[in-house]
Order: sequence, then C-alpha cells, then structure tokens
Amino acid sequence: MAVPKRKTSRSNTRSRRANWKAAPTALTTCPRCSAPRQPHVACPNCGTYNGRHYAEAERTEHRA
Repeated sequence: MAVPKRKTSRSNTRSRRANWKAAPTALTTCPRCSAPRQPHVACPNCGTYNGRHYAEAERTEHRA
C-alpha cells in the first residue's frame, strides 16, 4: 500500500479542496402553473407531474 513520504502542504490541500463546490439547484417552470420547480419532481405549487395530479406533492402550509 502506498504511503506518502512527506506531509501535504496547506496550499496543496486547500487548492485540492477548492474544487469541492456545491452546485446550484436546477429549476424549471411548471407547464401548468408556471411556478419554479425541480426537474423530474412533482410541482409543489399545483401538485402535477407529467400530466398527472399528485395531491401528496402539494404544499399544505398556507392552506386553511
């Protein structure tokens, strides 16, 4: 098994870790209500995906 002969410097460690960035979440618009939603996920606003309605996907926090 390979073992490093020297300690990795801070600049090498930090430059290697600089590439680990979080990618922004991709958003598309819902074809039914034009609300932003994630692709391949049911719309949280109207609850539709691929022409079907899913009641479990709708937001319930603003409902009375």
